[in-house]
Amino acid sequence: MREPYPVPATLNLAVIAIQVPMLLGCLALAAHTQGLALALVALAFGVVMNSVYSLIHEAEHGILLPGRNANDAAGVALALFFPAPFHLLRQGHLGHHLRNRSDDEAFDLWFEGESPAWKRAQLYGILTGFYWVVVVASNLAVLLCPGFLRRRYFEFDRPTAALLDSLNPRYFRIIRAEAAAALALHAGLIAALGVPWPRYAAVYFGFGLTWSALQYAHHFGTERHVTRGARNLWIGQPLDLLWLNHNWHRVHHENPTVPWPYLPRLGRQQEQERGWLVWAYLRMWRGPRRARERVENRFAGRLVA
Repeated sequence: MREPYPVPATLNLAVIAIQVPMLLGCLALAAHTQGLALALVALAFGVVMNSVYSLIHEAEHGILLPGRNANDAAGVALALFFPAPFHLLRQGHLGHHLRNRSDDEAFDLWFEGESPAWKRAQLYGILTGFYWVVVVASNLAVLLCPGFLRRRYFEFDRPTAALLDSLNPRYFRIIRAEAAAALALHAGLIAALGVPWPRYAAVYFGFGLTWSALQYAHHFGTERHVTRGARNLWIGQPLDLLWLNHNWHRVHHENPTVPWPYLPRLGRQQEQERGWLVWAYLRMWRGPRRARERVENRFAGRLVA
């Protein structure tokens, strides 16, 4: 797919050059605001940081910059703002493309032998930002407990166990190094910008809540198929563009090596439908339902390279 859809390296670098100062500006403002003003800064930060995540997502697929080394270096640097180890995010996301809508990754369903209450807790945790908190907490977890990324601790939860089965041990050391770098970066930012840590956390949760809430909206209730089990959504042209066409999600799952500028054209050529993102999010509050159809993960146990 690379020939007709070249990686837009210059454009991506220009976007990064705009995004990073905006992030730092929002964090600097947090040192001088509180109450409603702080909430507005958190909202602005969440919008911009979701745009940054869209570029991290491009890097996960190797289509942010040409060449593996340059692409991964940019992905590592951007993921520090998440904050999370890029090589952990990348393996989790590429594994998602393999597990999508199988029994190993169906957060809107519960099966015989599973706890409906636990499945509801997982889904509502996604909807309320707790998922992001868990990802961020993994920075400390992998540093304090090197064996944390092992299946034996999560046998009780099939999706998490399947995720850990796909992690490649060759990246464990670099994941720990990136986790340490992320913690150091944010400690440095808090000190350099003079932001009280509760305000810093509040602004960051503006991102964490929106990012987490959107993570399953594109898959809830979709066909149980690894590539077709996604939907295209929209929220409004300015945000759709700022989030780098991330809402053309089914097009992306069907064409994961196509960079973001080309996704709308592909979707229109294929006459794919789009739904409203807000409505898709609200529908998820119905909670998980019982499922009788089984869809096995054909890539179970496969390590992410």
